[in-house]
Amino acid sequence: MSLPLLIAVLGPTASGKSALGIELAKKFDGEIVNFDSVQVYRGFDIGSAKTPEAERGGIPHHLIDVLDPAEQSSAGDFARMARPVLANIAARGKTPVLVGGTGFYFKALIEGLFEGPARDEALRGRLEAIAERGRLHRLLQRLDPEAARRIHPNDVPKLVRAVEVCILAGKPLSEAHAAPAEPLEGFRIVRLGLDPPREALYERINRRARAMFEEGLLDEVRGLLADGVPRSAWAFGALGYRQALACLDGAITLEEAIEQTAQGTRNYAKRQLTWFRRQESETVWLEGFGSEPSLIRRAVTAVAIDHTANG
Repeated sequence: MSLPLLIAVLGPTASGKSALGIELAKKFDGEIVNFDSVQVYRGFDIGSAKTPEAERGGIPHHLIDVLDPAEQSSAGDFARMARPVLANIAARGKTPVLVGGTGFYFKALIEGLFEGPARDEALRGRLEAIAERGRLHRLLQRLDPEAARRIHPNDVPKLVRAVEVCILAGKPLSEAHAAPAEPLEGFRIVRLGLDPPREALYERINRRARAMFEEGLLDEVRGLLADGVPRSAWAFGALGYRQALACLDGAITLEEAIEQTAQGTRNYAKRQLTWFRRQESETVWLEGFGSEPSLIRRAVTAVAIDHTANG
């Protein structure tokens, strides 16, 4: 008996992953499962480019708007949420279609991650205070030189977690990560990667950055703050939201916020492509945007060929 099909749509931001995912879900009786790290949060809509309900084509979407904005979620947390969702979709005879651009979330879901010690909020508070004094990276260098080489000195969340694991687990994070992980089982995975022309992608990113602010990103952020979402909320550090906060504070102008968002997103898109190409050797790469009819046909064909060969 063949394993149930799992389709994964990968690629950089603004490449049309959501559009392709919906078309594939229609073709293969599927349901969308999000793996974007910001779209999991309620209220963070415009800046995370959530597909509006009216544009989802009647396709069920999972793991969108599932977390309170004040909650903090890791890749491991996401994997623990997502695996039962995939199993439920398959049990109902449907095809799960993973759509997103957060590579580490995808890796955690498919390959599994080291199950580290639970967060210690008191310890985290002390480590964050050390980070504010600019000393946390040096502490990590003493505890785990290998992890310190991989983590940027300004990436406070990762620094905090790395040092926290070193202290609570009694061994370096890099050593802990070497422990065997539990990969996702029970699915036949078809990976599709979107690779649009670089200049065209950057132009689309520029237009999207401006459109987010024109469509009310500043008002969305004002509303979140008014509802009591703390400025320290993880999602406020995401591209677009970080610049919107700075604009509301008067630290930068609206035009500067738009340009910084566009520039940061272009850089992020480049890193996404590099990461997915390095991690996913089994990915079928498709040149173009996910909304292009010719690419949709190629994607359907790639899935159908696998389905026929293994179904």
